[in-house]
Amino acid sequence: MASKPGRNLFKRKALLADQFQPLRRAVKLPVWGDLGIRMGLAFGLIGLVVMIHWLDRDGLVDNYDKQISFLDVVYFTMISITTTGFGDIAPVSDRARLIEAVIVTPVRIAVLFIFVGAAYDFVIKRSWENWRMARIQEQLTDHVVVLGYGVSNGQSVGELIERGIDPRHIVVIDPSEERLAEAEKLGVNVMAADATRDETLKAVRIAEAQSVLVSAGRDDTSILMVLTVRHLAPDVPISVVVRADDNELLARQAGANNVINPVRFTGLLLAGSVKGAHIADYLADLASVGGRVQLVERVVSEAECGKSITDLNSGGQGLRVYRNGRAIGFWEPECQTLQPGDVVVEIVPTSGREAT
Repeated sequence: MASKPGRNLFKRKALLADQFQPLRRAVKLPVWGDLGIRMGLAFGLIGLVVMIHWLDRDGLVDNYDKQISFLDVVYFTMISITTTGFGDIAPVSDRARLIEAVIVTPVRIAVLFIFVGAAYDFVIKRSWENWRMARIQEQLTDHVVVLGYGVSNGQSVGELIERGIDPRHIVVIDPSEERLAEAEKLGVNVMAADATRDETLKAVRIAEAQSVLVSAGRDDTSILMVLTVRHLAPDVPISVVVRADDNELLARQAGANNVINPVRFTGLLLAGSVKGAHIADYLADLASVGGRVQLVERVVSEAECGKSITDLNSGGQGLRVYRNGRAIGFWEPECQTLQPGDVVVEIVPTSGREAT
């Protein structure tokens, strides 16, 4: 009987076999090139049938002049392929009828599928996609635009949905169809395109967005995306992920409001865990909506003005106030009197949270 490690190894190999994907390379073919290949294939099949009919012309009869010329063969082939069938030329021998049944009929079906498929891809499908895109664009306002759907943004999209944002108000842009397929499962809008180009961001109405999340996997690409977004949407908040310390300043200069360095954040968690075994656990609890508590940033309500940060209507624990671009800690005297326009950062329980 196989040992437990052996059984686990067998199961793992079976799982990897199920997940195996063949090596492939994207083929970039222009629209007219694709159409030309389809048309060439269709006419090639028609030419093959013309040749077969010409070689077996003795099995055909022309009810008009009893003569089968090459033009008659071409004519008969076309009306056979298109299933018109006027009856002026017809197969009369057993071999000719067998050819019509075994060879011409499959060719007729193949040509029909080629033309119908081309009509769908180049007319019906594109018209339908343009119509759907126009309907989606009409509804895009105060939405979240996610540029790049790697590990970081994949997690952030799921967290946004958990926090109550309607997936229809989230737009994911990524050049990878495979990553977009994963995003589509969440019900969000997706677009396979280059997010560093103006026309891409204009198509998702970037200037009307609530915020933009950028994580391209490469710092240079992420910073270029930030520059493009800031050019088109001067007032939209941008959060970007960079992995090199010296790129943080560049990202802020490009226009990012929030620059997140996952490497640095991981280092802080590791260092904090040395002096406290539960610090990393609590920070993860704060960051996720699935934890017992969460960090919330909001503008103070009118009823809270004049109160202390320790006396918030939400019942949360106030930590910091942002006033005129300055961060004020809960221990500082200015936090004892909240003012209109103050932005407060507080910790609130995830369950039973009350609206202010």
